[in-house]
Amino acid sequence: IRFSQGLFNMTGGSHLFENAPGDGLLPLYEAKLMHQFDHRWATYTADGESRDVADAEKADADFVPTPRYWVAESEVAERLADKGWQRQWLMGWRDITGVEKIRTTIASVIPLSGAGNTLPLFMSNQPPELAAALLANFNSLALDYVARVKVGGTHLTYNYLKQFPFFSPDRYTESDLSFIVPRVLELTYTAHDLKSWAQDLGCDGEPFTFDPERRAALRSELDAYYARLYGLTRDELRYILDPA
Repeated sequence: IRFSQGLFNMTGGSHLFENAPGDGLLPLYEAKLMHQFDHRWATYTADGESRDVADAEKADADFVPTPRYWVAESEVAERLADKGWQRQWLMGWRDITGVEKIRTTIASVIPLSGAGNTLPLFMSNQPPELAAALLANFNSLALDYVARVKVGGTHLTYNYLKQFPFFSPDRYTESDLSFIVPRVLELTYTAHDLKSWAQDLGCDGEPFTFDPERRAALRSELDAYYARLYGLTRDELRYILDPA
C-alpha cells in the first residue's frame, strides 16, 4: 500500500485550479463529495455552496457531481505517473473525521480526477479484486469500531491507518472474494464515470441501479461477513452495533 496526501494541496496548488469545466480539464474531488461506497455523495451549486445529492439524482447513471474546481488533465497525469499509478480510477478516504460521526472511516473509489489534500489516496499493486476487498474492509463496521477507539482528534492520518487491523491480501480465499467483490461492485458502480473500475473487476455491463434499500442490504451482508472474518461472535457484533 502506498499513501498520497491527495494530488493537490487546496492552498498551495490553488493557482492550478479553474472555476469552470473545459477541454483538457478534470474535476477536482474533495472529501465532502464522497462517502462510503458512494462517489456522488455531494455536489456544488452555482452559488459555490455544497449540498447532498438526492437519491433521485443518483438513480440517473449519467449524473456526476459538480466540483468546486477543475484541474488540467496533464497535471493529474504527471502526478500519477510519478506514483506509478496506471488505473483509470482512484481510491481515497476522508481525512477529516471524528468519533461522533456516523462512521469514522469513510472511503470510496472515485473516477480518475484531481484529488485535494482532504482526500488522501491509497494505492496498491494488487489485483483490482483485492482492491475491492480492501475498500470493503475499510468501510466495515468492525474496523470502524477499532477506529473509534483509536482516533483521538479530527484527522484520520496514515499513522492511524497503520495501526488498524486490515486483512492482508493473502488472508482472502477465493470463496471470500466471490462473496465480497460482487457486492462492492454493485455498491460502487452506479454511474458511467466508473466504467473502467467495473471493467477491471470483470464487468462490462451497465451501472447498477442506485436503490437505497438494496444498498442497505448489501452493506449489512458485508458488515456481517467481515465480522465473521474477524472472528466476532454474535454478541460481540451486537455490542459494536449498540454498546448499551
